[in-house]
Amino acid sequence: MTAQSVLKSLIVVMLVLCASYALAQAPPAASPYLTPIGPAISVEAAKKAVTAALAETHKNGWLMAGAVVGPSGVLIYYEKMNNTQLGSAEVAIDKARSAALYKRPTKAFQDALAAGGVGLRVLALKGAVPVEGGLPIIVDGKLVGAIGLSGDTSEHDGQCAAAGLAALK
Repeated sequence: MTAQSVLKSLIVVMLVLCASYALAQAPPAASPYLTPIGPAISVEAAKKAVTAALAETHKNGWLMAGAVVGPSGVLIYYEKMNNTQLGSAEVAIDKARSAALYKRPTKAFQDALAAGGVGLRVLALKGAVPVEGGLPIIVDGKLVGAIGLSGDTSEHDGQCAAAGLAALK
């Protein structure tokens, strides 16, 4: 074999490997911008989500407030545990509202802000709460509301919000 034919064979192998790698990659996640908006979550379902979220807080010895809003950010259900820090009463609602209005977890804003650079644009978004603990509620592919928890670390708030969301599945 000549050096030229070896080089051609090597290029073909590289192209095949690159193509197979590209095909093996998962398709990109659907953009939250494309999520259609559905009817607002019912009070019963909202209460079920907050009850499950607060059960998670109780299990771990944390004190929190929980809120569920509809797709437009209007409060549907709210509950605060005794002795929860008072600031968290409003923050739980704000996290839920942010997740609903922007159709994404509030952790997305937290991560964007932490990354700096262009992520600092989050600061210009009215009502965007850059603290984990707010999650959109998607039913049958449609946004029907969001849940927000506040009262402990943002990671714990997110854990409890996820428990509330899981109760709806």
